[in-house]
Amino acid sequence: MYLAHFGLQEMPFGITPDTAFFYPGSSAQQALNTLLVACDAGEGFVKITGEVGAGKTLLCRKLLSLLQAPQHSQYCTAYIPNPMMDPRSLLFALADEIGLQLPERADQHLLFKAINSHLLKLGAQGKRLLLCMDEAQSMPLPTLEALRLLSNLETEKRKLLQIVLFGQPELEHKLARREIRQLTQRISFQYHLQAMPRDEMRAYLAHRIAHAGGNPHLMQSGAADAIWRASRGIARVANLLAHKSLLAAYGMGAPQVQKQHVRRAVADTPASHSFWPRAWLRWI
Repeated sequence: MYLAHFGLQEMPFGITPDTAFFYPGSSAQQALNTLLVACDAGEGFVKITGEVGAGKTLLCRKLLSLLQAPQHSQYCTAYIPNPMMDPRSLLFALADEIGLQLPERADQHLLFKAINSHLLKLGAQGKRLLLCMDEAQSMPLPTLEALRLLSNLETEKRKLLQIVLFGQPELEHKLARREIRQLTQRISFQYHLQAMPRDEMRAYLAHRIAHAGGNPHLMQSGAADAIWRASRGIARVANLLAHKSLLAAYGMGAPQVQKQHVRRAVADTPASHSFWPRAWLRWI
């Protein structure tokens, strides 16, 4: 591949969320700050929304990694990446995440009781559980209602469980349904991830290249701007285009990524065609 050609130690633009490559851009950092403040408050639901590929899963994993540090020892965390399941399955998934072994035939009452007992034990140790739900827009309404019931678990002083919902904009429409207005009223903190502006995209691309051991000026400013225009500031699409641009530059023996390499990448990336029809490639 192009690693040796560009002096890179690892692939800088993978699409698998890797917290080592987290870039604290303006929107991502504000979202992370909102999450940390919400965790300290310890009450209610937290909602983070953003377009497909905007970086929600990476943000979720960054939060979980921060809460595993020694200075945050009061937190226990659970992560459910795909909550498109019925209420009973969700309870089993949560029980499994927190280490509870329960009979397969356990009904919802037993599941709630076992989870509540575990949370009370954590509370007695001065700990609390933070549950992160990725792809929350896919949850059926009965499952969202089960989440609301879980959030009722509390002592006289504080909640035993805090829930963070990460989802696409469709989550907003689902939460606007009258049937689950009780849950919506419990959302105490929320943030919508924005696409990256042009200057931030330049810094983002340079950051990832530098973290991978390369020259942060490996990508010419015109090429970085072309990636920003073609991706509309969406991180995942930018990563795809940057990776393919590096491949194109390597294939042509170029020492830097130029706009012509980005054009080739855009032509080979269907995800960018929803933003820019092929006929517009000459303007990128």
